[in-house]
Amino acid sequence: MIKHIVMWKFKENEEEKMKEFLEGLNRLKDIIPEIKYMETGININPNNEYDAILISEFETMEALETYKNHPEHIKVSELCKSIRIDRQAIDYQI
Repeated sequence: MIKHIVMWKFKENEEEKMKEFLEGLNRLKDIIPEIKYMETGININPNNEYDAILISEFETMEALETYKNHPEHIKVSELCKSIRIDRQAIDYQI
């Protein structure tokens, strides 16, 4: 099993688009069968550098790549790219 974690820092005053992005990301659970688990969250601690997080799980790295290249994921990612300042990710085996 592969755990895929992503954190984003967004531009100022993009809270509504950030929520739209996260809602779109969460809808992917019902569209992309390779997603075994997914949750997102918005940071509540003003001392933290990043604004939102994705925690997801996939059976294999190939399944993760299928998810990343799925047309619906690409569409959601385009919104994110338009409002983010930074992105950090890590993938590891569990």
